[in-house]
Amino acid sequence: MPADEELRITGIDHVQITIPTGQEAEGRAFYCDFLGLTEIPKPASLQGRGGFWLDGGNLALHVGVEPAWDRGQTKTHVAFAMADISVWRDRFADAGYPLIDPVPIPGRDRFETTDPFGNRIEFITAAVCRG
Repeated sequence: MPADEELRITGIDHVQITIPTGQEAEGRAFYCDFLGLTEIPKPASLQGRGGFWLDGGNLALHVGVEPAWDRGQTKTHVAFAMADISVWRDRFADAGYPLIDPVPIPGRDRFETTDPFGNRIEFITAAVCRG
């Protein structure tokens, strides 16, 4: 660990995922309308690059664009934390999204799914009781 205070990392500012070029409307429908995240303005200097930014609670989620590729070939993902994931599990199931039960993590309840573009998404919460 760096001893100099000015070298200390103080947090993570944002996470970026990508969707296929030209599919921002579909991305907003999923991330804003379905998930309920709030779009935040991109700086004017970046607006011409496509994509959009979202308020993800304690950090921003940047949705960039790039040519289509098989996003199912990567372990890259965003994990959304919440108090109770059961309502989200039901919401995704009712909407026809795949529900994936990942390898268990002791003391955590979680599931995975994908967005309409194949990006992996995890929902995770701390267990109600810890021993």
